[in-house]
Amino acid sequence: MSVECFLDTNILVYAVSALQEDASKKARALNLIRNADFGISSQVLQEFYVTVTRKIHKPLPPEMAVALLEEYRLFPTAYTDYAIILAAIEHSLRYGISYWHGAIVAAAESLEATVLYSEDLSHGRQYGATRVVNPFHET
Repeated sequence: MSVECFLDTNILVYAVSALQEDASKKARALNLIRNADFGISSQVLQEFYVTVTRKIHKPLPPEMAVALLEEYRLFPTAYTDYAIILAAIEHSLRYGISYWHGAIVAAAESLEATVLYSEDLSHGRQYGATRVVNPFHET
């Protein structure tokens, strides 16, 4: 299974943000979700649920978060299997990033995504065949 890009958790979270200061990020996130040929991972889905029900300014009710998960699960999804765990560890050690960021990169690679949209990793950084793009980066 191959996708053009991979969406990190923060993209999905901005798509539901109720904060006025996040309005431009929300618009960009929604544009990616509506128009990009994207994939996600089981890690992204888990982090999304926890973040939007517990950590954002106006948490979503669990039922609403699950309804969104039901929509997102229809997109290509990399499941955290042993191969992704090992690749995440290798990325963590090779690139000096956290295991969790390594797992995101490994999941993006498993879906053959050449672009990883993320606010958490360095904009423009290349991890093998996958390049990080911060969609909110001002040039």
